[in-house]
Amino acid sequence: MGMGRAGPSRAACAEPPRRASLAAVCLLATLGPLLGSGDGQRQTPCRIQKCTTDFVSLTSHLNSALESFDLEFCKALRAYSACTYLNSKVCRGNLVYHSAVLGISDLMSQRNCSKNGPTSSSDPEVTYDSCNYSGHPETREHQGGEKTAPPTYLFCGLFGDPHLRTFKDHFQTCKVEGAWPLIDNNFLSVQVTNVPVVAGSSATATNKITIIFKSYQDCTDQKVYQAVTDDLPAAFVDGTTSGGDGNTKSLRIVEKVSGKYIEMHARYIGTTVYIRQLGHYLTLAIRMPQEVVMAHEESQDLQLCVNGCPSSERIDDNGHLPLPVMDHLLPQHGSAHPQSVYTLEAATTKCHEKMLLKDLYFYSCVFDLLTTGDANFTAAAHSALQDVESLHPRKEHWHIFPNSEGGGVEKGNKFFVGLGLVCLILVVFL
Repeated sequence: MGMGRAGPSRAACAEPPRRASLAAVCLLATLGPLLGSGDGQRQTPCRIQKCTTDFVSLTSHLNSALESFDLEFCKALRAYSACTYLNSKVCRGNLVYHSAVLGISDLMSQRNCSKNGPTSSSDPEVTYDSCNYSGHPETREHQGGEKTAPPTYLFCGLFGDPHLRTFKDHFQTCKVEGAWPLIDNNFLSVQVTNVPVVAGSSATATNKITIIFKSYQDCTDQKVYQAVTDDLPAAFVDGTTSGGDGNTKSLRIVEKVSGKYIEMHARYIGTTVYIRQLGHYLTLAIRMPQEVVMAHEESQDLQLCVNGCPSSERIDDNGHLPLPVMDHLLPQHGSAHPQSVYTLEAATTKCHEKMLLKDLYFYSCVFDLLTTGDANFTAAAHSALQDVESLHPRKEHWHIFPNSEGGGVEKGNKFFVGLGLVCLILVVFL
């Protein structure tokens, strides 16, 4: 074994430190040989080294002889723990991360720190609301003028027959009959239930949405929200309209239109949810920080907002409205499929009244009208696009056109897919 630079012994680390900075040094002595050994190939970087650096800056000025030492040291440890928790997904397999988690647990046990409670700011001169995501140290300017990149927000939406826009801006049309998870991470779960809209069709629409906001530190207890057709409440199932402290309301429900439109704002995770009822069915739109989206385990891989619909559940052709051979799509003799009250021309005109651009929201509107004959789906598509404009962080990505690769974002050509829509309707009813 090679000789390295001298550091505190394990015995020294086991002793109560005279100064809090020694506790930080002891922890770093364990992590020191590993720093810089993380995988530099990850698409999203593991930020554990920053979490550790922030912890050192929070504790280096503390003195264990002072009466306030335990309180401030435990607050710093909780901030450190919260930072590692937010990085749990991207740091999986990183030895530095796992060493830090173990070190935090040991220090919290030694100092008798509770897991729940206030946390420290990485700038000792500044205090911040730990239950306000935009106030976290990771999202603002640090001491000495160092700035970190603002958080990246992602958008997911579900509406109509149903049409899904994933966090990756992929646009899909799916069957997904029954209960399916849209989101399932360490902070919240969103599940939708879809039912057939027309007898003999594989097209479905959403008639139930269940959201579970999981308990998080002192910001909120677990809260469950459930909406079903003709029952869009402005409260959680326990009758409350908010979570967390009564004054700060880190989680709250706001009723915009009675029985038709509600919003949920979870400040502690920077997340906003819109739920609407249009006609007999529900729509959902959500904006969430990328690091919250990614805070899940490998076993939580079935998330439609994250990974899209399974290929066996897709109605669309890789995000495109298909142009297959008509002979292969005509119904068999004797098949009885309901006829839409809309012709292609009438459906196109109806949707064009609300949506001027022929993007995938427009074509989804036409598809839904031809499939169901229900004009409420026009309003659903239009509202879904309005929700994108309200919640999606990048204006240049609001519109997705049918010739985009894989149904992704593109600002290019707008090629006409009227024949493809007719063919797609026939496929659905076969």
